[in-house]
Amino acid sequence: MDSSSHDPLISLRRSIASNNPPTPTTSPDVATLETSTENLGVATHLHFTDPDTHSFHLDTPTRFISSEQPVDLRSIYFAWQKKDVNIPDYIASAQQLNEELGGEDGAGSKVQNLVFVERLDLITWLEGASDESEYIKGLDSDSSAAKSAQVASGAAGGVSTVPSGAAGARPGKQIDPRLQEIYNLERKMGDRNSILRGIKPTDFSHVRKYSETFFKDRKKTAHSTAAAASTTSTTSLASRDKKPGRRPDPIILLSPSASSLLRMSNIKSFLESGTYIPPDSNLAGSSASANILHVSRLLPSIDNQRPFRFILVDTPEQFKPDYWNRVVAVFTTGQTWQFKSYKWQNAPDLFKNALGIYVGWRGEDVPGTVKGWGRGVTSAQVEKWNPQQGVSGRWRDREVVEGIWDRVEESMRSRGWNKDGGPVEK
Repeated sequence: MDSSSHDPLISLRRSIASNNPPTPTTSPDVATLETSTENLGVATHLHFTDPDTHSFHLDTPTRFISSEQPVDLRSIYFAWQKKDVNIPDYIASAQQLNEELGGEDGAGSKVQNLVFVERLDLITWLEGASDESEYIKGLDSDSSAAKSAQVASGAAGGVSTVPSGAAGARPGKQIDPRLQEIYNLERKMGDRNSILRGIKPTDFSHVRKYSETFFKDRKKTAHSTAAAASTTSTTSLASRDKKPGRRPDPIILLSPSASSLLRMSNIKSFLESGTYIPPDSNLAGSSASANILHVSRLLPSIDNQRPFRFILVDTPEQFKPDYWNRVVAVFTTGQTWQFKSYKWQNAPDLFKNALGIYVGWRGEDVPGTVKGWGRGVTSAQVEKWNPQQGVSGRWRDREVVEGIWDRVEESMRSRGWNKDGGPVEK
């Protein structure tokens, strides 16, 4: 078994990718009908079968760090189980599970609540949508570095040295003084690993400090030349000073209004499949209680290789300040109360920073408030739902959806989105 198979996070991610989820058990042995259970309040182990059979105790600390402390496997698996529920239901379920864990038949542990941003980052990593996570520490590689250091110092491996005295000669034989001088001049050698890696990490912080001073001097010089050159230099320096990272996911906000034709229950099927289904219909693909969804879409004029991963939410209550810079579109019904919790509460200001989208029934007039917001809002119309025809009569929806995506792509491109990142912070 490779070393990564001993890591609970990697084992869980592999099992999810292979559609072969692990089984909670009350024993570290092979899962049976007697030991298998769906109740995390009594389970003590998590049993995996892919790529081989192994188990982890649910109290095992993982590499996922929250509040500078590792989160146990039980809390990680519980967060994955509740990935589609909203925040109040998740918190209530965690409290109920903690009561079961503290009962007479409980396992005696306690599940940890993850905040919204941590839970989103964890689920994204477990689903394989991202290979990086700011909350997950890297796998330990200190053992190989320590071994290389030992080799370099002559403590293990490599070319052994002959110390003074009887070492280097046969037992019981007097060593020649001239030969002893040669032994004393031998240089300790390591193997190729110690030569390439070195015996200690190199600190390059002085290079970063020096470069910051250099860039500051260039920035001052650029400001003294001309206003146009100053603007270009400032933008360039700002982009250089930022730490490299993965491309941010753009955000689309939905209207929470009950009169909206598109809600969390049907927006995913509409944007991905190009088919409109009423939000209250049993055919809607998503749960009405879901508080976050993901949709992937290739935008060729921005990046024709990697699809963008859009985040869909109907409320900004969990937003960090920098999240507003990633909002690219807002679905609206024309009701201004929707914007009261937004960064830009005035509709004209909002649609200067993000594309507005109104979707109504074909043949009905667009509300006067939406028309009054001008070119910042695009309008689209879909055919009314016919229960007798169902989805078979929705062939015109695809054209409407493609038109919406074209406007989103055009708006993102004009606001500075590119294949490496989002626009400069507003």
